[in-house]
Amino acid sequence: MFALVTVFGVWLLSAPLWESLWLTFKLAGITTVLLGLIGLPLAHWLNTTRRRMAPVLEALVTLPIVLPPTVIGFYLLVAFSPQHPPGSWWIALTGGSLAFTFTGLVLASIVYSLPFAVQPFQAALRAVPTELLDASRASGATAWRTWWRVHLPLARRGVGAGLTLAFAHTLGEFGVVLMIGGSIPGETRVASIALYDEVQKLNYPVAHAFAATLLVISFGLLVVVAVLQRRPQ
Repeated sequence: MFALVTVFGVWLLSAPLWESLWLTFKLAGITTVLLGLIGLPLAHWLNTTRRRMAPVLEALVTLPIVLPPTVIGFYLLVAFSPQHPPGSWWIALTGGSLAFTFTGLVLASIVYSLPFAVQPFQAALRAVPTELLDASRASGATAWRTWWRVHLPLARRGVGAGLTLAFAHTLGEFGVVLMIGGSIPGETRVASIALYDEVQKLNYPVAHAFAATLLVISFGLLVVVAVLQRRPQ
């Protein structure tokens, strides 16, 4: 039924809504790539380090799961202001503000979606038998070669699930996006904000079609995560 509504919705979506949908996919894609580059080394370090501060850092990484998005958005808005770093550093470097820009949205999305990538990464990396890693090192492979040729390939399904989950989670951002980006067409007006605007205008047929489209996309991504997390027979 939702698929039919989605097909019907394609005919109802206006150019601004298509623009917001494209902007959402662009934001989620860039965020997912950066989370892969940041999250994998971070997950490996959290799994292997014996530093006393590691549990504190792990709790900080996990914090966005339990904090209301508006709380995260508020503190990021303060941090992105000209009076505080990194907002003041960014202005000194580029001459522009981080708040209410697409770049600011990307940085906020990285913070907001970080645990949804790092936690699956940690679980996947931990699941690789240590005997295989020890055998690789015993055969003369360096730590980097063992990581790249043995550890990461064996954890690839969990890594793929983490990346897919981070992408799907970024698609649904609302509170953080509203606080950091507002609703600037073509710059920060992503799908969740566009849907909210349609509801505010009482344009329910378009809002329903747009919501169903996002629902089908999100459900499809979660099916991908479920498939990736199933162990091969």
